[in-house]
Amino acid sequence: MKNALFAIALALALLGCRRADIRTVTIEIPDLAPANQQQVVSALAKYQGVERNSFKWDFQAKTVTLVYDSMQVAQTNLRMAIEAKGLKVVYPPNTTGRAGY
Repeated sequence: MKNALFAIALALALLGCRRADIRTVTIEIPDLAPANQQQVVSALAKYQGVERNSFKWDFQAKTVTLVYDSMQVAQTNLRMAIEAKGLKVVYPPNTTGRAGY
């Protein structure tokens, strides 16, 4: 009986574990242009959880929108990866303490 209850509790715990948290993010890059599109793709494509076919470019608004799994990578990591390629990124205000940043 004790083993059966443990097995049931373990199964419920494993089934209840969150394995993915799919989100969409729009990242503002003030110097975004078609010429540096590949820089951004190469910066972000290395991360597990980034859906590589989800990139939507808005060169007038200077933004890229993409889908990612926040259980595998945080938004801040995405922004920092773009900055590591030499492009300035605008961080949203007041993100302290918010999950995924």
